[in-house]
Amino acid sequence: MDQTIKFPVVNLSKLNGEERDQTMALINDACENWGFFEIVNHGLPHDLMDNVEKMTKEHYKKSMEQKFNDMLRSKGLEKLETEVEDVDWESTFYLRHLPQSNLYDIPDMSDEYRTAMKDFGKRLENLAEDLLDLLCENLGLEKGYLKKVFHGTKGPTFGTKVSNYPPCPGPEMIKGLRAHTDAGGIILLFQDDKVSGLQLLKDGDWIDVPPLNHSIVINLGDQLEVITNGKYKSVMHRVVTQKEGNRMSIASFYNPGSDAEISPASSLASKETEYPSFVFDDYMKLYAGVKFQPKEPRFEAMKNATAVTELNPAASVETF
Repeated sequence: MDQTIKFPVVNLSKLNGEERDQTMALINDACENWGFFEIVNHGLPHDLMDNVEKMTKEHYKKSMEQKFNDMLRSKGLEKLETEVEDVDWESTFYLRHLPQSNLYDIPDMSDEYRTAMKDFGKRLENLAEDLLDLLCENLGLEKGYLKKVFHGTKGPTFGTKVSNYPPCPGPEMIKGLRAHTDAGGIILLFQDDKVSGLQLLKDGDWIDVPPLNHSIVINLGDQLEVITNGKYKSVMHRVVTQKEGNRMSIASFYNPGSDAEISPASSLASKETEYPSFVFDDYMKLYAGVKFQPKEPRFEAMKNATAVTELNPAASVETF
């Protein structure tokens, strides 16, 4: 399979011309059949993206690389003689943008880096909302429908996971990030354009998400699968480790507010609707313990409030 050709890449500038219909159809097909697509000409300044990448890699070397190596030693992972299934080979920190920012609480960030990430985050927030309206158009929903559902009473939650995936001596022994679907809404990923690693599961095969310079990778979370009544689906994806190169990943999550009520849109629902209705925060409490398990049992559990309250989450997960 020629993954670079077949993987859906959307040129957003074509939305403003004669190719709008074809471009919207490409987005719709990607949402229905991939759960992922990659966008170019998205409006984010390339110099800002270059600066964010440069400073993210500098921040890792200065403030996080030693902590990552200390973690490897503490877990006995320097040599990787047997396969490891409960640890991810990644170094991360989290930024919250909405409803309240924690940007100035993150230690060791330079003022220049904070300023760049604030600008970058705001532009991605706007892009996420524009993309949600494109999805509404394709779904036959009124403009602003998804933003309104995500808003709840306090506004959406929006945050960024900044990750580095350092070189790994035994890529076959450990994943950079284990396979999972994302719990939330729409995810916008600025990934390294030189070191690959992100893969999605399609038709039983793991497919590489091609690293493209100055692109943003879009994927759909569990909430959009529920709201679209399964027309669009969240997809299992993972990060594989590499022997060479430090892969940068900046994933921004535009999610519903904690009290947002999630259910299939009435125009997309049917008598055979199997997707549950729930409050987003309740779903996140469930997800925290079963992130690396299939999504279907999560949806089933949400139909039964008792099942949710009796869960004993086994892991913590950043929910923004």
